[in-house]
Amino acid sequence: MDRVSANQSILRNAYGIPVNVFANEKVKVEQAAVDELKTLLDLQATLEELQAHNPDFFANGASLNQLAITPDFHKGKGIPIGTTMVTEGFIAPQAIGKDVNCGMRLMLTDLSESAIREKLKPLAQSIRYIYFEGGRQIPLTPNQKESLLQNGLMGLLETHKETKNSGLWRYYNAQQQEADLERVIDMGSLITDGVFEGLDNYIKQTYTSYDSQIGSIGGGNHFVEVQRVNKIHDGAIAHAWGIKEGMVTIMIHTGSVSVGYPTAAYFVDILRDLYPKQLRYPKNGIFPLPFSEQYQHYWNNFWMALNNAANFAFGNRMFLSLMMQRVLTEQFGDFDNQLLYDSGHNMLWKENKGDKTTFVHRKGACPARGPEQLQGTKFQWTGEPVLIPGSMGASSFILAGKGCAESLCSTSHGAGRSLSRGDSLKVNDQLFEEFIQRFNIVTPIDPNAHHIRGRSDILQKWKDEIKKEAPFAFKDIGPVIQTQEDSNMATVVAELEPIFTVKG
Repeated sequence: MDRVSANQSILRNAYGIPVNVFANEKVKVEQAAVDELKTLLDLQATLEELQAHNPDFFANGASLNQLAITPDFHKGKGIPIGTTMVTEGFIAPQAIGKDVNCGMRLMLTDLSESAIREKLKPLAQSIRYIYFEGGRQIPLTPNQKESLLQNGLMGLLETHKETKNSGLWRYYNAQQQEADLERVIDMGSLITDGVFEGLDNYIKQTYTSYDSQIGSIGGGNHFVEVQRVNKIHDGAIAHAWGIKEGMVTIMIHTGSVSVGYPTAAYFVDILRDLYPKQLRYPKNGIFPLPFSEQYQHYWNNFWMALNNAANFAFGNRMFLSLMMQRVLTEQFGDFDNQLLYDSGHNMLWKENKGDKTTFVHRKGACPARGPEQLQGTKFQWTGEPVLIPGSMGASSFILAGKGCAESLCSTSHGAGRSLSRGDSLKVNDQLFEEFIQRFNIVTPIDPNAHHIRGRSDILQKWKDEIKKEAPFAFKDIGPVIQTQEDSNMATVVAELEPIFTVKG
């Protein structure tokens, strides 16, 4: 890579594709991620080979136009995490990952940190019951499930009366949820006229049932975290967004979990079948889906499945926030709980500019549009809220997007891993013990429960899962955030510190 400034490098390549890598000198960039990025660029060779073999495979040609790499850049599975990629004439479903519309949601409350810390033990007990022990109580009719998949948060708004305020719906305020649509990217509602056939099992019941899938945190780096605003960096934007120092917030990081994974896997198989049998599969395993009339059936089915999964993710994050609202309400009574923003960082967008249509793929990269791109919205004066969590136990940040063209209006979605999950298990146990002693974490397993203390097998598994996501497995978030502010990608608005974290 050739460094062109203190915060930016260019990856020169044989295809001449513009690739901007954002990372200052304090950000560790692993060679394995760079190698994976170079391999990803071979997608352009795949396009050229397909066009030479069959000029009609792509209706009007196909090209890999541009890539931007955020400073949390690290190795993924074929696609580096922290990649934004713009294509023309085709899409690459694998370039958004299997957890479709994985993203962030942030709620602002009027609760006090001291009150929460005084009740950490009963809160943990309530959280385990509601999140992990069958207490989520989210009744959904088949019509509500179908409406969610087809119409997202608007679909839930239209059908919320079908469950008559039972279970978690007692905490669903229809008037507030309607107003909140303006604080969710794409209004949390990617309208589609059907449900992908692979999701039939999800809506096949003919009766109202307590849903066992929605309201799931998922594994890996997903979480629900109660935080405190530790520092305001931009007073004007913080005031405009209602953020105050000392304020307690609720941050949620998850996606489409059990719905997104099977749809993504299904389309990888379809793309393999579409690939000409006379040609070898691409070495990087990335298969394009042509934007052409010949493959319109597959194209339409893909977008239907993508929207279904994305809509589920929006609903999943909303219900997870209502679950925490229930936990806190049962302890402290009613409290003010306002949505700041909800947005995905594993997603695909179609953009029309004049007579040109391009497709923006984001894998572990947050949209960070500036005021110019958000005219007529709630954020036309400030830019788009960007939610960047630190590693478990570290600070998280709220930023305002600035619409940086070189970064393709993207920022990082976290600090980025410095150790693989496997390597993190090899870290000295003392580091783990020091972390776990100073940090409040709630998991499905309570390591202090009397029936768990003697189970070394269960405790070891519990320890290993936390190790994989502990701070020592991630980059220092400070230089990651600094790179983005110095590169004019986003402005830091506020810094948050964790009070406690819920992990699945």
